[in-house]
Amino acid sequence: MGYADLRELRSALTTASDIAFALDAAPAPHEADQLQEALRRALAAAGALGAGMGATGCAEHPRGAVDPLYGDEESPLPPGWGRCLLCNDRRRRAGAQRRGWR
Repeated sequence: MGYADLRELRSALTTASDIAFALDAAPAPHEADQLQEALRRALAAAGALGAGMGATGCAEHPRGAVDPLYGDEESPLPPGWGRCLLCNDRRRRAGAQRRGWR
């Protein structure tokens, strides 16, 4: 993750754009293959950009468990809460203690 991935993403997108704008209505097979390869490079670079945060998006637990209640429409998470099960569980426990629950 970092500047090299961002540079690769920009390069691949520029290449794909150049190829796409140069295509005729009926591109040759090798032109379509070149476009697909540039788009694959861009997709891989874009994936590498977010790889450092993990599924939770949590800086403390980037590879931790995702909260199963995240995004549940019936019981939405409070503002400021994320997808990290560990952090959300800690918040839930702290809230329960403040309310006098055990």
